[in-house]
Amino acid sequence: MKNSTKLLASAVAALALFFSVDANAQSAPKFGIGLNVGVPTTTGYSLAIGGDLRYQFDIDKQLSVPITAGYTNFSVKDTYGGGSFGVIPVKAGLKYFFNDTGAGAYGLAEAGAGFSTESGGSTTFVYSPAIGYAWSNGLDLAAKYEGYSNNGSIGYAGIRLAYGFKL
Repeated sequence: MKNSTKLLASAVAALALFFSVDANAQSAPKFGIGLNVGVPTTTGYSLAIGGDLRYQFDIDKQLSVPITAGYTNFSVKDTYGGGSFGVIPVKAGLKYFFNDTGAGAYGLAEAGAGFSTESGGSTTFVYSPAIGYAWSNGLDLAAKYEGYSNNGSIGYAGIRLAYGFKL
């Protein structure tokens, strides 16, 4: 793992821990499970699909800190040899709701590390901007891009459908 990736992952984790000890947070933390499906933006790939778990705590009613970990599988087109490979993204970020209810439309930015599941695979920097809508009943739908970069890049544009509940 490159030192810059380690440094970024450590900084994000420290920031998340700093905000998690806020005794004045407006609401209970949330836990969610999501399904991600997308179209790779790199030639040679046909589908990106995966799932994730997200722990989210509020700084206030409009700003939250999500910590997300999951699994993403990239399918390689037959004309490029076929097969697939997997990545385990671990990210933290900021989620901003555009109104003060803690639900509705939001913007999200996450960054972290992606760990290859392949033998001899490497660790990459992962980033994921998104826009979405969270309903008060726990459903969450987002349009997102997730990119991985390490001596080249791969990514996908897709959607995340999730259900979250308060802990």
